[in-house]
Amino acid sequence: MDELTAAGIVDPELRKSYAECKRLNSLHGKTYYLATLLLPPAKRPFVHALYGFARYADEIVDDLASTLTEDEKAKELSTWGNGVLSDIKTGSSRDHIGRALVDTVKRFDIPISYFEAFLHSMTMDLSVTEYQTFEDLMEYVYGSAAVIGLQMVPILGSLSSEAAVAAEKLGTAFQLANFIRDVGEDLERGRVYLPIQELAAHGVTSQMLEERVLTPQIRQALKEQIARVRRLQSEATPGIQLLAPESRACIEAASELYCGIVDEVEKIDYQVFEKRAKTSTWRRIKVAAPAYLRARRAR
Repeated sequence: MDELTAAGIVDPELRKSYAECKRLNSLHGKTYYLATLLLPPAKRPFVHALYGFARYADEIVDDLASTLTEDEKAKELSTWGNGVLSDIKTGSSRDHIGRALVDTVKRFDIPISYFEAFLHSMTMDLSVTEYQTFEDLMEYVYGSAAVIGLQMVPILGSLSSEAAVAAEKLGTAFQLANFIRDVGEDLERGRVYLPIQELAAHGVTSQMLEERVLTPQIRQALKEQIARVRRLQSEATPGIQLLAPESRACIEAASELYCGIVDEVEKIDYQVFEKRAKTSTWRRIKVAAPAYLRARRAR
């Protein structure tokens, strides 16, 4: 039985929407997609729907090949995003991505505020280029990543409301790991996500980052950011046991692979301006294989 049928998704147009979300996930979210395969087939389409929504919005904001100005991107994001939010409120959609998302939101009663927060953060990306403090950054991170974890909890199933706290922390850790890996790429987009005041505490200025030369000061600043990722991951890990048993292997694997990005940054000696830290195929297999066995046993 295919995933959509297992999930009770039979309407032809709805199946097309879910299929498009899955395509986006498999194409752009390699690690995320791999972890999703550890879930029971009946849960996977709904995770694809969440990914499809997030990816489509992100594409509007970060499409470097686009000829649109920032104002035009903001208008397009607002038009599309507000349309999907309106569809969530009415309970139906004709949008190629929104149709699957609305169905998922209805099935699991996911708060619309999570999607509003996400779109707010995507809008911030069009005008905010740096964040002075970690508290400032968290306004962005909450909407861009923490709410993704919160959206997932109803689909994964939880044994306690405390699972949401852990999901928020883990989502934050994933995002912060990406920021560390993508320092060079984000500079190309005119953005710095590492908190300016924390960089300054190590003697790092925005000009030093623009020069794209790894200095002892930048190295120490990156070490501080990596320590935060690991701390958040450690705090979130016990919460994975508060999820439904059949969902734990998926999140355990995602945690190890996403937070493991900082391990890869260390392996390239923090050379984030010259290289892009990547999780090796061998590590993916090493994590996924035992996780698959745990997932099978849990079912």
